[in-house]
Amino acid sequence: MLLTQIGYIPKGYDPKTDARTVRESVPYRLFVECLLGRADKGWTVEQLATKLRTTKATIYRHINKLKDMDLLDEAEVLERGGPKKGYRIRYGNLSKAWNFVESNVEIAMENYRKTVDHVQKLSEQRR
Repeated sequence: MLLTQIGYIPKGYDPKTDARTVRESVPYRLFVECLLGRADKGWTVEQLATKLRTTKATIYRHINKLKDMDLLDEAEVLERGGPKKGYRIRYGNLSKAWNFVESNVEIAMENYRKTVDHVQKLSEQRR
């Protein structure tokens, strides 16, 4: 499952809630039902907490994991009190979001390689 492969849901995840399976868990439902199921829509933390019947702290924990992976965009959500910050799959499209992630990983790997080569060169000069 993609969510386990990318580290969003840990392997062997055991929901410590009423959920009997991973598919009933908050992180799975947040990603599949909300973010992927309505990729065109921005969701506020309050909306997600209400829909998934959990706390805002739990939603923030899972949103932050996805933000750290660069899979989410911030989106303005219009509500009665005015616009609020919300979240959605980057570009409203998982495939495009993943292309963004891959590009960032490639750049990071290139930078790591340059750093490793530089450190190696410095260590050889000290000999």
